[in-house]
Formats: sequence, C-alpha cells, structure tokens
Amino acid sequence: MPDSIRTAAATALAEVEAVTSALLPEPVAAVVPLDAAPAPQAAEIRKRMAEVDLADAQSILSFGSAAQSELQVISQEMLTGVRNKDVGPAGDSLREIVTTIRGFSASELDLGRDQSWWEKLIGRAKPVAKFVAQYEQVQGQIDRITENLLMHEHALLKDIKALDNLYAKTLAFYDELALYIAAGEAKIAEADATTIPAREKAVTAAPEADQVKLAQELRDLRAARDDLERRVHDLRLTRQVTMQSLPSIRLVQENDKSLVAKINSTLVNTVPLWETQLAQAVTIQRSKDAAEAVRDANDLTNELLKANADNLRQANSIVRQEMERGVFDIEAVKAANATLIATIEDSLRIADEGKTRRAAAESDLQKLEADLRDTLAAARARPIPPTS
Repeated sequence: MPDSIRTAAATALAEVEAVTSALLPEPVAAVVPLDAAPAPQAAEIRKRMAEVDLADAQSILSFGSAAQSELQVISQEMLTGVRNKDVGPAGDSLREIVTTIRGFSASELDLGRDQSWWEKLIGRAKPVAKFVAQYEQVQGQIDRITENLLMHEHALLKDIKALDNLYAKTLAFYDELALYIAAGEAKIAEADATTIPAREKAVTAAPEADQVKLAQELRDLRAARDDLERRVHDLRLTRQVTMQSLPSIRLVQENDKSLVAKINSTLVNTVPLWETQLAQAVTIQRSKDAAEAVRDANDLTNELLKANADNLRQANSIVRQEMERGVFDIEAVKAANATLIATIEDSLRIADEGKTRRAAAESDLQKLEADLRDTLAAARARPIPPTS
C-alpha cells in the first residue's frame, strides 16, 4: 500500500472515531400543552399561535409549513450529493480485495512437482520467478483497491456528517411540529372557549337585520376552527411520519459508521498485515529456494567425494596389480614354451615325412629310369622294313 494512502488512512482514523462515537439525541414523543409548558416553551407556543388568524384561511393552510422549508433544503442537498457520487459501493471493494488475496496461492511453488507438457513446451518460468511476478501483480491490485477504499471512506464520512445534519434538522422539525401542534390545540381551545362563544353572543344581541351577516361570519369562524383542527391533525400525522424517519436515518448512519470503521481498520491494520504476510511468503520461498540450492551443492560435493574415492580405489588396484606383476607372466611363458615345443615337434614330423616321401620317390625314379632304358634298347634292336 502506498505511503500516501497509509498516511491518509491514519489521519482519517481520528475522524472515524469521532463520527462513530457520536451519540444522537432521542426524540421526545409527547406534545407538551401550553398550560403545562415551561415559560420558554410556552413563549414559543404563543409565538406560533400568533401566526394563525381564523379569519384568514391562508394562514390556516400555511400553519406549520415554514418548519419544513429548511428540512427540504437539507434533503435536496443530500440527494444532490448522492447523484453526484461516481464511486461504487464500498462493499464491492472489500470483497474484491478479499478475492485478490485468496487468489494469491503458493500451490505452484513446489519445485519438485512435475511440469505439464505445455509448461515444458513453452519453457515456463521458474516457480519462484512466477511467484514473485504474481506477488507484484497482487500488490498492484491491492494498491488500486485500497485507493478506492480510501475514496469510499471519505465519501461515507461525508454521508455520515450529512446524516448527522439531516438527523438534527429532522429532530428540530419534529420538535417544531410539537410546538405547532400545541399552538394549534391552544388556538382551538381558545376559539372554543372564547372566540366562538363571544361571536355567538354577538349574533344573538345584534339587530335582526345584521343577524344574517353575523351568523355567516360565525359559520365561517366555526369552519375555520374545523380547518385548523384538520390542519393540526395533519401536523400530528406529519410528526408521526417524521418520528418514524428518525430511526431510519440512524439505521443508515449506523451502517455507514460500521462500514467506515471496517474500511479504516482494513486500511490501517488488515492491508499492512496482508502485505507483511505476502512479503513473508516471498521471503520464505526465496529462503527455501536458497536452502535447496545449498542442499543440491552439498549433495553434489558428496557425490564428487564418493566418486573420487571409488575412482581412487579402482586406479590404486590397477596400479598395484601392475606393479606386482613380473616382466613376463608365467602363464605366458608356459604358453610360449608349449607352442615352441609343438613347433619343434611339427618340424621333426614334417622332416620325417619328407624323408619318407623322398625315399619313395627315389625308388620310383630308379624304376622309371630302368623302364626307359629297356624301351630304348628294344627300339634299337628292331629291323628296318624294306622300301618298295
């Protein structure tokens, strides 16, 4: 969360505590009549009685309406403020930040897990690198949401103050209606006890020529009295509706106060805690990655030591065996000696066979030579036949 938002949230904390701790006054249900009212309140009732003239119908119709003017102005200002708001519900931002945090998972940080063929194909980033990238993305989302929450908080604080003003004005209007109702009832009682009986006596005492006119005025007076009674009844109904609106204002205000307190607690306490936990998650994962790298290095060192020891043993065995051997192996000498003996025996055997073949050939040559001599001798002794 940016320092500016953290500072603004901390600054707003005092204001949040002030608006959430403020107690609103309770309305007084009973209407105090003129004869039972204390002197200041009785003076206010008589002041409002003076606004009514039973001879003026307009004064009866407008009796008590002036008290509504300021309340209507406050209500219109609140409605204008609501229409001018361009921010969404604060609850959506709270839900969004919770969803963002829940979406940040370390399940893919297992360095020993088997990657899918797609991850291998596209050469997906290392889990820690992806985790850090996801952390940075979540951090950006949290910063954006916290900024929205701060806007919601300021808007709700304005609403709460406006509701305080509306509640105070509505309560003042409620109390003002009580004064008008008491004034109207006192005016009706005065008409019933004094004004109408006096007019009735005047009609009775008037000459016959004037009695019709005075009787009409008496009838108008009684009608005005009844109009005032109906107006007082309407004011009672208005006061009852106003009294019902006061709890509604307080309910909305209490909800806004609770939401403001929740938002401020989220900004001041929860979000920094989440950021700390996220940073710890990254740090822990980096420590784990470093520890595993050290473990791999140690394993490689041990494997090299073991391999070197095995190689040394094998080389030492070969060298020592070669060092203990003679220039000629006895087995090789034996084999060479046996081969030599066999060669000599083969030579003697071949020589004997040659002598035998030569002796046989010599005998055959002598016979062949004898046969040739005999043949040649026989050819010389044969006579030559005569020629013709």
